[in-house]
Amino acid sequence: MSLRCLIRTVAAFGLSVVAAIAAPSDTAPPAAAAESRASVLSAEQVIQILDETVDWYRTLGTQQQNATKPSDLLILFANRQTADQVVNLAIELARANAELLSSEVSAGQGATNASSSQSLNQQKSELDAQRASIEAEISHLKDPGAAAKGKQDAAAKLRELQGELAMVAARRNLLDTMTEFTDQSSPKQASVSALKAHIDAIAATLPTLSAAPGAAAAPGVAPASAASTGTSPGVNDTKAAATRSGIWDMGVTVMDLRAKIKSIDLVDRRTAALANTFLKLSDLPLKQLQAYSARSDALATQADSANGAALAALRAQFDTLAWLFKQTSAILLPLSREQVLLAQYRHNLDSWRNATQSQYHEALKALGIRLGLLAGILIAVFVLAEVWRRAVVRYAHEVRRRYQLLLIRKILLWTVVIAIVGLSFATEISTFATFAGLLTAGVAVAMQSVLVSVVGYFFLVGKYGIRVGDRIQIGTVVGEVIDIGLVRMHLMELHPDGPLGPTGRVVAFANLIVFQASGGLFRQIPGVNLSWHESTLVLPSVSDYSALKTRLLTAMSRVVEEYREEFVRQTKAIKDSTASISVNDTLPQVQMHLADGRMEALIRYPVSLKHAAEIDERVSEAVLKVLAA
Repeated sequence: MSLRCLIRTVAAFGLSVVAAIAAPSDTAPPAAAAESRASVLSAEQVIQILDETVDWYRTLGTQQQNATKPSDLLILFANRQTADQVVNLAIELARANAELLSSEVSAGQGATNASSSQSLNQQKSELDAQRASIEAEISHLKDPGAAAKGKQDAAAKLRELQGELAMVAARRNLLDTMTEFTDQSSPKQASVSALKAHIDAIAATLPTLSAAPGAAAAPGVAPASAASTGTSPGVNDTKAAATRSGIWDMGVTVMDLRAKIKSIDLVDRRTAALANTFLKLSDLPLKQLQAYSARSDALATQADSANGAALAALRAQFDTLAWLFKQTSAILLPLSREQVLLAQYRHNLDSWRNATQSQYHEALKALGIRLGLLAGILIAVFVLAEVWRRAVVRYAHEVRRRYQLLLIRKILLWTVVIAIVGLSFATEISTFATFAGLLTAGVAVAMQSVLVSVVGYFFLVGKYGIRVGDRIQIGTVVGEVIDIGLVRMHLMELHPDGPLGPTGRVVAFANLIVFQASGGLFRQIPGVNLSWHESTLVLPSVSDYSALKTRLLTAMSRVVEEYREEFVRQTKAIKDSTASISVNDTLPQVQMHLADGRMEALIRYPVSLKHAAEIDERVSEAVLKVLAA
């Protein structure tokens, strides 16, 4: 066979194959057969079911976070087993429906390309027969007996047969390629293949499912009793926790239980939505099965009056209906079991919710009792504090003592209130003690100056302390006390010289001044405003300094004598307050001494702070008169 003949043969064969594929089918499937091969669910519905089921399956993570008690763990275990079965059944029904879709696509594709596929198959058969004939002829030529008759003719014939065999093989490969192209040319088939791949991918991403669904059904039935028996221990645990926990922990427990109930409700709503989806979808396969049963009855009626070839055709239709009925049942049965399992799942959630609500009510009741007890104790403390205040106001007539008692009452009141509240909110006494110790240490370091000032306050208001209205001197500042606070006091500054009038400024000092040696705090004894003034005089040269001293004392005594009664009273008050015997009489004094060859006199006389300026002026006039004489 020449090369040109081979090219013409291949070209003619390719054109015939293309024409066979492009030609429309003259035979369409019967209406009944097309109806019987209709799928139950579409690919989109299958993917939606799988997505909703997987999304619902992930709620087990939320349930695991809320499972904090043994009874909760029992329910979680039962729900996990049930969820595994639900997902497993969803995968099963998805695969069964994918098989129906695949059969539907295959049937449609076969009906559309029936003539082209038949032509291709027929040509394959002819080529296979031709190849067998050529191979048999080649084997005959290779026989030694046949080759001996004509070696040259046999060799030429063998080469020609081998060329024909190569051409037949090339044509056979072309038919195989065209058949594969025909099988893959359907978009529906590609969609079904993608659906199967999607189902396999979802199944691969899920956790390990129940290997034996029948064996896992027992744990799925038991959780109801387990949940009912687990309710009582949860309540007892809540009661025990309420008796040993503080108000803070009890409040946290109440909030956690409330959040737990909301989480269970959310899971229950999602389970109900999934069950409703399965319920709606179960109507489709049920109607399909009813249609298959009616079709089977009709075929059975036809079989009663048929014979020969008609019976063979009816047998083929019965086989098709049986396969479709089986595949559709593989969808309906999982849907029905899904509803039963989800009902059991919701029953477990309901038992869990009831147990959690019982715990929540017990915890809320215990929290209310503890808060009521705390409120009662605080009311009793404030009532006692009010009784104390009224008693102080009624029986403590001295202003200073009343102020001190009321201050002690305030400090003691808030100390007790803070201690009661702290002990109520603390979980354990040791925890509160540790917390209080750390808090006290931190406060002591951070507020050292403030705490020292608070301690200094009690020294300032003590027996020999100061009070409002006292004249005191702190360092170089002289002033009158106008306020004594817990941390600091305020003075109205006075002139250190002259009549001791106010300067118009208010000076504040921290109470810790009493612990500072360099500051110095000077005050008058309560009820005493007696002071001594001193002055140094340069005396003129006289013959008798003793007479001059006497005359100076006499002049100052006449001035001081007018205030004698006030000085005696204040001197007696000083002796009574200090129990000191070193307090001298309030008489003017003159001491004379030599300085640089000249005689000087140190005069010293008592003054009342109220009349200090007046006494100084009169003493100065009297001394000058004596020196002038």
